[in-house]
Amino acid sequence: MALALSHTTVNALDAYAQSVWWADLLGYHQHPDDPNEPGHEECMIFSPDESHRLLFIEVPDAKQVRNRVHLDLRPTDRPRDEEVERVRALGATVVQDCRTEDGRGWVVLADPEGNEFCILRSDEERRTAGDL
Repeated sequence: MALALSHTTVNALDAYAQSVWWADLLGYHQHPDDPNEPGHEECMIFSPDESHRLLFIEVPDAKQVRNRVHLDLRPTDRPRDEEVERVRALGATVVQDCRTEDGRGWVVLADPEGNEFCILRSDEERRTAGDL
């Protein structure tokens, strides 16, 4: 038996606001035939090629503890440190800086509702360091 990942679901206090924030972060879009709107309890966004979807579902309680699952994100068009600054400008906060002196490592950030994710080095940075 085989399974295919349908989408990743994220609990949210404000599904619409989270869908907009993450769409800006990832370059995702909403489905033109089913637009997300303020007050919607479920808001889905799609990757540019629509191969991945994120669904935000409203729940009544705020995040209480560390995520059990989080996304590791790799920049495709800029170095990790530039991407970290772009993401911070969108409103993310640094939870833990795991960068090392030799340029390796990652940064753990949180979205506006506290959901954690990591920004890794780009493939180009990994190639340059001989890590690929």
